[in-house]
Amino acid sequence: MSTAAPKKSSKRTREGVVVSDKMDKSITVEVSRLMQHPQFKKVIRRKIKYTVHDEKNEAKSGNKVQIIETRPISKRKRWRLVKVLAQ
Repeated sequence: MSTAAPKKSSKRTREGVVVSDKMDKSITVEVSRLMQHPQFKKVIRRKIKYTVHDEKNEAKSGNKVQIIETRPISKRKRWRLVKVLAQ
């Protein structure tokens, strides 16, 4: 009997807030993270925006969402919506 453990996905996941839902089947998600400045040691906030594929147009502006890395869908879309976490 072999009990194979489920494979861990090598795809990256992120959580962020939807800042734009004006496109069809696409949303813009802003992901922020905290980091320490290398010289001054102050904690600063860094943010980046991802263009995300939303097949069912279910995420609205202001929602907290989870996204996952995927194959290239268009020129800038490399992420896909997994689920809406909070509204």
